[in-house]
Amino acid sequence: MCGSGKRITCIVDGDTFWFEGEKIRVQGYDTPEPQTGLCGGRAERELAHQASKKFMEIMNSGSVSIFRTGTDRYGRTLANVTVNGVDVGDALIAEGLARRYPDGCEFWCRSCE
Repeated sequence: MCGSGKRITCIVDGDTFWFEGEKIRVQGYDTPEPQTGLCGGRAERELAHQASKKFMEIMNSGSVSIFRTGTDRYGRTLANVTVNGVDVGDALIAEGLARRYPDGCEFWCRSCE
């Protein structure tokens, strides 16, 4: 996980990481926020930490492939990411730690029916 020092290669949260000095936002899914924009309060923060931990486990479990697609309004590289051929977003969604983005419901904020 990223600390307060210079970020080279580390996990920011469940959908963002640094790789060799490049900040990458993974496309296709979204995870709860660990600090800002908390619509789900403490439960969202706890789910965010679980998502970040699982994301780190996945990223450290095999061969990572990064397919860059552009940049977002914050200057982050947008990319699709797989580990051992498995999409990381699909893995986190299957674990109940993320939602599809942009069309998935933020289940940590409200009831999704």
